[in-house]
Amino acid sequence: MVRDVVLNRIVASGALPRRLRNPLMRKLGHDVHPTALINPGAFLGAWSGLTLKERSFVNYGCFLDLGAEITLGRYSGIGYETMLITCGHHIGPEWNRIGAPDNAPIVIEDGCWVGSRVMVMPGVTIGEGCVVASGSVVTKDCEPNSLYAGVPASYKRSIAAGEASAARAARV
Repeated sequence: MVRDVVLNRIVASGALPRRLRNPLMRKLGHDVHPTALINPGAFLGAWSGLTLKERSFVNYGCFLDLGAEITLGRYSGIGYETMLITCGHHIGPEWNRIGAPDNAPIVIEDGCWVGSRVMVMPGVTIGEGCVVASGSVVTKDCEPNSLYAGVPASYKRSIAAGEASAARAARV
């Protein structure tokens, strides 16, 4: 209960100024780069285990399970109400289907964008430069520089290096 009050009612609340959130999270045991941003309303499931690298971004209302480590790489972000779920269970016997815990870390590598309301399941690595479309459920690792979408998320296409800057230049 203390964890929920301190982490989820004080640290993650909109009442705490953003400039104080990162230093406080570091003092509590998370590895949060000074340029990372966590918006209010994020749920943090543990005192430690979260690594947010340079310029990473957690949007409003995200759920970060933290039964195992979660790493968000440099210049990566997750959209509104995204769930990073590190905890699972094996299927138990018929009298108790909630079997032994099976927790596994989540790694979102550098330069990724994970859209709103995406669910990332335990043990998944999202490769460098990936985009995961909103509403997807990621159950397996994602190859670098690729677009994934759907339930379960599947490979849609490669995202060529420089594609975003070429599209931006075409609009100008």
